[in-house]
Amino acid sequence: MKSEDDDVRARSLLAVFAHPDDESLACGGLLAWCAHLGARVSVCCATAGELGPGPADIRRVRLQELRNAAQILGVTDLVLLDHEDGMLPWTEVQRLEADIRSTIGRLRPDVVITFGEDGLYGHPDHIAIHERTTAAVAALGADAPALYYVTMPNGRMRQVVRHAAVIFREKGKHGEPPHKIFGIADADAFGALAPPPTLVVEVGRFAARKLAAIKCHRTQLEGDALALVAARDAAQLLGTEQFHRADVGSCGDAFIERFASHLRSRPHRSSLRP
Repeated sequence: MKSEDDDVRARSLLAVFAHPDDESLACGGLLAWCAHLGARVSVCCATAGELGPGPADIRRVRLQELRNAAQILGVTDLVLLDHEDGMLPWTEVQRLEADIRSTIGRLRPDVVITFGEDGLYGHPDHIAIHERTTAAVAALGADAPALYYVTMPNGRMRQVVRHAAVIFREKGKHGEPPHKIFGIADADAFGALAPPPTLVVEVGRFAARKLAAIKCHRTQLEGDALALVAARDAAQLLGTEQFHRADVGSCGDAFIERFASHLRSRPHRSSLRP
């Protein structure tokens, strides 16, 4: 008899994001869990994040950081597009959508995950990825995969900042504790405008792997609250991932629903445990 684990091994997932580090923070736990069970996990990154802080060769460095994170998460296919960081809403919009649609058509995932309309915290590039990925999935009609938007527990990044302040003082450091999350000064912005999730996943022991992937993005973690999170605290601070199923795309059963710890739309018994 075919088990649920066997079925997951026959499935595939594609995460579409704007910058290196988006994949790890937004849904690194689910990606690692799916990969651990044998699903084909792919990440499509639209830019190299070259506007971020770092050395003169920031583009090369950030792409290598992404490759390192992808290896930790168990990503099979890493698709690197070549769009301009910071300009996704305004330049070559049709080419961006065509690139995403081509990636979906080539990889034929069962599930696509991307940003919601809030861009996780209002980032214009993130919102552009939401719009173009949604349009690309909608254009596929009956052949479309299921589409999910990443959300985040409201206030969770504020917990990370508070935790970092405690660790900062325990280490005997002086001055202002780190308060940014990947360069974002307002920790309360994460998930603040997102709709309620339809799928909540507790990633359990994969939270430590998610944290390890986050810490691959070293250029983004200078003076960052995430840099002070230890593996022992990862499950508490980073172990809950939330998703909202889109109104477009396949409406059939999606394999990631089996990872649910709490599902608002419909309950589903799962034997898949982290």
